[in-house]
Amino acid sequence: MRKKVILACSICSSRNYSSYKNSTTQSERLEVRKFCKRCGTHTLHRETK
Repeated sequence: MRKKVILACSICSSRNYSSYKNSTTQSERLEVRKFCKRCGTHTLHRETK
């Protein structure tokens, strides 16, 4: 079953992206390097609750 998650920038904490993850196989939080419009650079984005 896929679950919709929100990704937030680790530096400025702005919630820029939404994505899907497979909740049955992934138990840890999703971490992806994405471009943050607010910071203007590529930063690590983490799954928020």
